[in-house]
Amino acid sequence: MTRHITIFCAALLLLACQAERAALPLYEPVDHVNTLMGSLSKHSLSTGNTYPAVAMPWGMNFWTPQTGRMGDGWTYTYTADKIRGFKQTHQPSPWINDYGQFSIMPVSTPVFDEDQRASWFSHKAETATPYHYSVYLADHDTYVEMAPTERAAMFRITYPSVEESYLIIDAFDRGSYVKIYEDSKMIAGYSTRNSGGVSDDFRNWFVIVSDTPFSSAHIVSDGVMSDGDESVSEHSGAVLGFNTAGGRQVHLKVASSFISLEQAMINMNELGELTYDEVKEAGRNRWNEVLGRFEVEDNDVDDIRTFYSCLYRSLLFPRDISEIDADGKRVHYSPHTGNVHEGYLFVDTGVWDTFRCLFPLLNLAYPEVNSRIQEGYVNHFLESGFLPEWSSPGHRDCMVGNNTASVVADAYLSGVRGYDIDILWKAVTEGAHKVHPDVSSSGRIGHELYDSLGYVPYDAGINESAARTLEYAYDDWCIWKLGVALGKSETEISRYKEAALNYRNLYDEEYGLMNGRSISGEFRRPFNPLKWGGDFTEGNSLHYTWSVFHDIAGLIRLMGGKEKFAAALDRVFEMPPHFDESYYGFVIHEIREMQIMNMGNYAHGNQPIQHMLYLYDWCGQPWKTQEKVRDVMDRFYTASPDGYCGDEDNGQTSAWYVFSAMGFYPVCPGSGEYALGSPLFRKMTLTLPDGEEIVISAPDNSDKNCYVSSVSVDGRKSDRNYISMEQLRDGAHIRFEMSDRPDMSRGISDDAMPYSFSANMNL
Repeated sequence: MTRHITIFCAALLLLACQAERAALPLYEPVDHVNTLMGSLSKHSLSTGNTYPAVAMPWGMNFWTPQTGRMGDGWTYTYTADKIRGFKQTHQPSPWINDYGQFSIMPVSTPVFDEDQRASWFSHKAETATPYHYSVYLADHDTYVEMAPTERAAMFRITYPSVEESYLIIDAFDRGSYVKIYEDSKMIAGYSTRNSGGVSDDFRNWFVIVSDTPFSSAHIVSDGVMSDGDESVSEHSGAVLGFNTAGGRQVHLKVASSFISLEQAMINMNELGELTYDEVKEAGRNRWNEVLGRFEVEDNDVDDIRTFYSCLYRSLLFPRDISEIDADGKRVHYSPHTGNVHEGYLFVDTGVWDTFRCLFPLLNLAYPEVNSRIQEGYVNHFLESGFLPEWSSPGHRDCMVGNNTASVVADAYLSGVRGYDIDILWKAVTEGAHKVHPDVSSSGRIGHELYDSLGYVPYDAGINESAARTLEYAYDDWCIWKLGVALGKSETEISRYKEAALNYRNLYDEEYGLMNGRSISGEFRRPFNPLKWGGDFTEGNSLHYTWSVFHDIAGLIRLMGGKEKFAAALDRVFEMPPHFDESYYGFVIHEIREMQIMNMGNYAHGNQPIQHMLYLYDWCGQPWKTQEKVRDVMDRFYTASPDGYCGDEDNGQTSAWYVFSAMGFYPVCPGSGEYALGSPLFRKMTLTLPDGEEIVISAPDNSDKNCYVSSVSVDGRKSDRNYISMEQLRDGAHIRFEMSDRPDMSRGISDDAMPYSFSANMNL
C-alpha cells in the first residue's frame, strides 16, 4: 500500500511540475538581448562605448535615452543619474559622434534648458529592449515608452494627474527650425547639427503628431521662450502643454527624413493606424525573425544572453538611409552631392573595423542584406568617386587601409549577387591608386610610394605607415582574388598579385617582427616593439605583425618555421602588459584596456589583433586556439553594462563573439575559409535564407570540455583546421567531439592548415 501511495504522489508531483513549466513564458531570441551591454563606459576606459539603441535591424533611425549633454558623444552612460531627453540618433561611435539628431522630453514644468529639465531615473524602473524602451522620470512623475519602425517611432507618455504637463521639443544647436501647427496637433522642423560627412545644405527634417490637443504652445529661440509658432535660429525648440487633470496618456507619432518635410510625412505612414502595442509587437516580431536565424540550445543562460546581445549589435550597422517616396521608389539623400538619388545607401560603419568579421557574418547568415549594402557601395562610388572607408554618413577622415576591397571581394566570392560588380571592380582598382582630395582615409594615401617602393615609408610625412603597408598588401590580394573570379586578364591583375607579397618588405629579421622602413630602405632604429602608434595604428608591432591575413604560411616562413612562429605567438600572451604611449603623449583607452585584462600584451579590445588567437591553426597547435578563444569568450564578454573589453565598434567585436561561439572564424575574408576554434554551445542551428540549415553540434561541450578531439562534416571525419564556405553554403552538419584535454595529434599536418596565398600559389 505504501508503495502505491508513493508512486501516486510522485505522479502528482510530476504533473504539477509539467503544469508549472507549461505556465512559464517561452523565451524568444530577442528576450535574451541586453541593449545596455557595453554602456558602462567613459572617455578613458571603454567597456563597449555603446548606448541602448531602440531600432529595427539596419534601420535608418535609432532612438535612445539621452543622459549626456547635447553634442556629447557619450549619449547614454550607465552610471548617469538623470535623463535629459529621448533622442533620435544616428551615432555609430562616440568618437565619430552624431548627425540627424533631435530630442523629445516630457516634463512637469515648462523649462527648456536641458540641465533644468533633466530628471532622475533608476535602472530598476527602466526596461530596455531592441524594440521598446520605457522608464519612469521621477522628477516629473511621468512614465515614458517608445517603440520604433525603420524611419519612425511612437511614444506613449503617461502624465500625472496635474492641471497641465508639458513636452519639450529640442532641435539642438548649430542651426535648427521648429514650427507649431496647433490646429493639427503637429510640430515640424529640422536639425542641422552634425559632426561631418554631409553636404553644406544638410537637413534632418522631422515631424511629430500628437493625439492630444495642446493646451499651450510656445516657441524657443536660442534659449528664449515666447509666443509664436515658428523659430529659425541657432538653437530652436518648442514647449507644448497638455491638459492632464485627472491624468492622461499622450501618444506621439514621430518620423524624419534626410530629404524633405514632405518625405518625413510619407515616412510617418510606417506607423499608419497602429496602436502603440501593435508597433511594439511588430518590432518584437521583426527582431525575432532576424535574430531567430540562429537557434541556440544549451543550458548556460548567461552565454545565451551574451550571444544574442552580441548578435543584436551585429545587426545594427551599417544602417540603411534610403527612403520610399510617394511613387513607391527607393531613394536616398546623398551626403556626397546633397541631392536625392535612386537606390540604397548604407552608412555608419568603419570598414577598418568591420571588414574583419562583421561583413563575413552578413555574407554567411544574411547575404540578402549584404547584396543591398553592395548596391549602396555602387551608389557611394557613383556619387563621390570613392568607396568610403569610414562613412557617417559620407566620407570621414578616420583610420587607415583600403579595406573596402575586402568587403567587395568577400561578398562576391561568397556568392552574394544582385548588384553591379563591374562598377565595384572599377571602384576598388581605381581606389588603390588615388586618394580622396579632402578625406585621406578614402582611397590610399601614400599610394605612389607604395606602388614604387613596395611599402609606405615612415619618413614621408605619412603616419602609421607600417599599418597601411600591411593592410594595402592584403587589400591587393583581395583585388587579385576578385579579378580572378571575374575573369580579368593576367595583364590587368598581375600587379595586385605581386603587391600582395609586399608585407615581406616590412619584416625585420633582427627582431622577428614587422617594422617601419625609411625611403632609403633602412628599418626604424631604435625599434621598440611595445610602442603604440607611430608606424602602427592603435597598436604596436606585437599586434600588427600578424596582419598578413592572406598568407600566414608565408609569415611563418619569414619567422623561421612553425615552432618559432608558435613561440612568438605565445610570447604576446606570456609577457607583462608593458607599453610605450609616447606617440600619443598619454595612455589612450585602448592601451589601458589591454593593460587591465590579464592576458599579457594581447589587446582584444581593439581590432588589429582579434584574429591572432586563431593563428595556431596554421602552425600545428590548434589546441592553443581552442583554449584561448574560450578564455576570451568566457572572461571578456558578458551581457552586462561592462560587457566588452574595449570599443564594440559597429558590430565587429560582437561579430567576433558570434563567429567564435559557432566554432570558427574568418581570419582571411575573401579566402572562402573559416579557421576552426572551439564551439561554445552544445548545439546551434543557423537557418539560411533559402531554408537550408547549418547545424553545429557539440553534445559533450562544457566549460572544461573546451578542446576539440574530432570534427566531422556531414558525417565525414575531417582533420582540417578549417571549414569552407562551399561546405556551408547549401547547409551542413558539423559535429565536434569535445574533451577536457588537448588532442595534440589532430590538425597538425600541412594539409590541415587553412588557406595561405604563397603556399597555394607556390610563391
